[in-house]
Amino acid sequence: MSERASGRMGLLARQAGGAAGEAVLAAAVAAVVAAVGLAAFSVVHWPAFNSSNVTRALTTVGQVAALAMLVAAVVLLRLRKWGWAAKLLSWGGLSAFVTVTLGMPLAATKLYLFGMSVDQEFRTQYLTRLTDSATLHDMNYAELPPFYPAGWFWLGGRFASLTGMAGWEAFKPFAILGLAVAAVVALVLWSKLIRADWAVAVAAATTAVTLAYGAPEAYSAVLTLLLGPALVLAWGALHRPAAADGDDSGPTAGGWGAVLGTGLFLGLGATFYSLYFGVAVFAVCLMAVIAAALAVRAQHTWRAVWPILVRLIGMGVLAGVLALAVWTPFLLKFLSGKASLGSGSAFHYLPETGSRLPLPMTDFDLLGVFCLVGTIWLVLRAGSSRRAQALGIGVVAIYLWCLLSMAATAAGTTLLSFRLESPLLALLAAAGVFGFAEGARAVYQALNEPSRFRIAAAAVALAGAIGFSQGIPTVLATEITTAYTDTDGNGHRADERAPSAVSYYREIDAKLLEQTGRPRDGSVVLTADTSFLAIYPYYGFQALTSHYANPLADFAARTAEIQRWSTLKTPQELTDALEHCRWRAPDAFLFRRSGDDYTLRLSQDVYPNDPNVKRITVTFPKALFDAGHYRITDIGPFTLMVRV
Repeated sequence: MSERASGRMGLLARQAGGAAGEAVLAAAVAAVVAAVGLAAFSVVHWPAFNSSNVTRALTTVGQVAALAMLVAAVVLLRLRKWGWAAKLLSWGGLSAFVTVTLGMPLAATKLYLFGMSVDQEFRTQYLTRLTDSATLHDMNYAELPPFYPAGWFWLGGRFASLTGMAGWEAFKPFAILGLAVAAVVALVLWSKLIRADWAVAVAAATTAVTLAYGAPEAYSAVLTLLLGPALVLAWGALHRPAAADGDDSGPTAGGWGAVLGTGLFLGLGATFYSLYFGVAVFAVCLMAVIAAALAVRAQHTWRAVWPILVRLIGMGVLAGVLALAVWTPFLLKFLSGKASLGSGSAFHYLPETGSRLPLPMTDFDLLGVFCLVGTIWLVLRAGSSRRAQALGIGVVAIYLWCLLSMAATAAGTTLLSFRLESPLLALLAAAGVFGFAEGARAVYQALNEPSRFRIAAAAVALAGAIGFSQGIPTVLATEITTAYTDTDGNGHRADERAPSAVSYYREIDAKLLEQTGRPRDGSVVLTADTSFLAIYPYYGFQALTSHYANPLADFAARTAEIQRWSTLKTPQELTDALEHCRWRAPDAFLFRRSGDDYTLRLSQDVYPNDPNVKRITVTFPKALFDAGHYRITDIGPFTLMVRV
C-alpha cells in the first residue's frame, strides 16, 4: 500500500471513528433523556388528551423549554465557547423536544399513536412476535420467515425483553426513544457536514416536521430524520469536482468516508423499511447519473465515470451485506423451492393523496411558507451549493417516484407514493432553514447591517418554531385520540370509558394455555379479532389483510380454504379437512357468536377501489363443532374452540 493510500485510510479511520463515537455518546444522552422523561410522565395520573387540555398545555411548556436549550446551544456555538456544553445542550434539548412532544400527549395511555387500530395493529403484532423470540419469524404465519424488514421490530423486541414489558406495552416507549435517538444522531451527522449552529437549526426543523407528519409510522420516521444528511454524504461521495466550492465540510479521505456513511444509511433502510430504502437507492442512483454526466463534461472522457461507479458499487455492497441480516431467512425459503410467492398486494393502495403530486409550498400556512422558502433556496443555489444540489436531487427523486407510482396504476399497481409526504417535508424543511438563514443575511447586508436586525430575525425564527411545535398535537389529534379510545392489552381504556371486547382477551389467553397445554407460540389460532394476536404471540392462520400478509402465505388461497370449511356438514368432515390442510392447520378457532352460528369477518383486496379492502363475513354453523372434537368455551361475545 502506498504512503498516500495509507494516509487516506488512516484519515478515514479517524473520521469514521470520531463521528461514530460522538454519535454513540449523543444516542446515550438522548436515550437517558427520553427514559427519564417518559418515567416522569408515567408517575402522575393525567387526564385523557381527548377530554382535557391539560396535557396539551404542559406539552407546550415542555417544548418551549426544549427550544430554549437549543437556542442556548446555538448561542454558545456562535460564540465558540464551551463547545462540549453546547453539544450536550443540543443533544438534550432535541431529545427532550421529541420526548415531550409525543410523550406528554400520550402520558395517560400505554398505547402509541393510533393505538392498536388499522396499520398499528399489525405493527404491534410484529413487535409482540419478536419480543416472544429473537429468532426472525413472520409476524403472523407459522413456519414462515419474515417478509417485512424486521430491523426496527427486532430491536423493539430486545427493548421489551430487557425492560420486562409485553410487546404491545413496549411499543410506545420504544418508538419515542428511537425517535429521540435518531434525531440526535442526525444532528451529529449534520454537524460533520455544515456549521455546527446551522446543524442544530436544521436538525430541530426536520425533527419537528417529522414528528408532525411521520411519527405514527415510527420506524420510517427514523429514516426520514437521517435522510437529509445521508443525501449530502452521498453527493459528496459521488460528485467530487477538482475545485470544491467550499460549501461541503464533510468527510474527505477521497470520498470513502461519505461512501461508508451512505452505505450504512442504505443498509439501515433495507433492514427497517423497504419503501424508503427503494426511494433512497433511487435518489442515490440519480445522483450517480448526474455526477457522471458532470464528470464526463468536465474531463471530456468516459473514464471519468469509473470512480463514480466504484463508489456506487461500494455503497451497494455495504448496504447489501447489512440487508442480509434481516432478508436472509426469506431469501433462503424462497430459493429453496419449498414456498412460492402468492399474489402479493402490498402495493395495492391508492388513496386520493397518492393520485396527485404533494406541493406543500403552495399551502398558505406556516409550514407552506417555510417549504416555499426552501424551494426558492434550492433553485437559487442549485449551481453553487453542494447542500442545495444534494437536497434538491432528493426532492426531485421523490417527485419522480410519485410520477412513476401514478404511471404504475396503468399496470395494476402503485409504488405507494402517498407515504413520501414526510421525507419530502423533511428535505424542504432542511432547505427552508438554509434559505431563511441566507436570506436573512442578505437582507441584513442590504439594509446596511442594522444593529438589531439579527435579534429580530432570531425572534421571527423562534416564534415560527414555537408556533409550529405547539400545533403538532393538533396535527396528530386523531392518532392521539385513538390511543385513548382503543382498549389496551390490560383490558383498559385510557379515557376511562367502558372497554371493548378486547377486555376478554386475558381470559381467552388463559383458556388457550390451559386447554392446549402448549406455549403461545406453539398454537395456531384462526380468528378475525387479530388484535388478540397483537397482544399475545399466538400464530394466526390468516392475516388481517392481504396487504400486510407474507406473500409466501398465499392469502387468497387461505381465505378460499376457510370459506370451504364453512360449507362442510359434520365435525368429522371439518377434522379431516384440517388434518389434510396444505398449511399448518388451526389448533383453535376464536369466533364471534351470531345467533345459532359462529362468524369470522375476513377481508379481500378490491384494488383499485378506495378503500382497497372489502370485508366479508364467513359463517360456520354450530353443527360443525361438538364436544367430541373440540373443547368449546363461551367467553363474553366470543366462543373459543380448541381442537381435542
